[in-house]
Amino acid sequence: MTTSMLTPEIGRSTLPFVDPYHPDRPIEVNFYRPVAHGPDDPVVIVQHGMLRNGDEYRDFWVPAAEKHRILIAAPTFSDAQFPKPESYNNGLVIDDDGSVRPHERWLYAVPARIFAALQEGGVTRRPKARLFGHSAGGQFAHRMLAIQDHGSFEAVIAGNPGWYTLPTLERDFPEGLGKLSLDEDSLARWFAYPMHIFAGDQDISTDDPNLPTQAEALRQGPHRYARAQFVYDFARLEAERLRLPFHWKLIHVEGVGHDGAAMSRAAAAYWFEGRIPPAAELVPAEVGAL
Repeated sequence: MTTSMLTPEIGRSTLPFVDPYHPDRPIEVNFYRPVAHGPDDPVVIVQHGMLRNGDEYRDFWVPAAEKHRILIAAPTFSDAQFPKPESYNNGLVIDDDGSVRPHERWLYAVPARIFAALQEGGVTRRPKARLFGHSAGGQFAHRMLAIQDHGSFEAVIAGNPGWYTLPTLERDFPEGLGKLSLDEDSLARWFAYPMHIFAGDQDISTDDPNLPTQAEALRQGPHRYARAQFVYDFARLEAERLRLPFHWKLIHVEGVGHDGAAMSRAAAAYWFEGRIPPAAELVPAEVGAL
């Protein structure tokens, strides 16, 4: 099944993308293409949070895009087309009746198909893109790595997820990887990928109305910052028990709470400047989006 081409214009643009496995659920992709961007320059795919605001997340990355000649592609998975966490954060993996949907219909394959459409359109010659997701997008990003091939992505950052899928076959998805026909080789692939978890050390609210509070989430800790440490420790110990290589990193971002703009700045600086800026640089006088 083929994917249509995408050819964003210079500057900001929004283009429709019809995924071949979800033709009845159109997706808008919000682009920023710097004048200086060439086909061999980086591509970053940005996954928004629960507000489904791909345009704002695109804009968070514009300064870095100009500075480092990055093409930004931020798809919007609207509430109308992809309602509730089951349809976005949890990737349309489990059907309403509890059965597992066919693998090709899992939503986690869409970013790779968007990147393939950019390659087909001649916009990029890069063999791989980078992917950053924040909040609900951070849930999307790490689950994407957990349950499918990561060959389209040279680097992935999951920023401030509300809770995590654990690398174990003993608990059913989305708490774990059970019932998805995965095996220890799947765990080994995930452990070996250099997934980066970005955790804002001020993301410690326990009464945020958007903080997941189901039992599975609460078992991971009272707030997002604690849950990041929990999943990292769980994964490291599980990899040790199974004698598997483990390449994840947990990055503590000081002075930042649940702030999509600040975490975007941190991710851009980490990838393209080799640093995590201080809080004063990451959090100017503004409030980030979810």
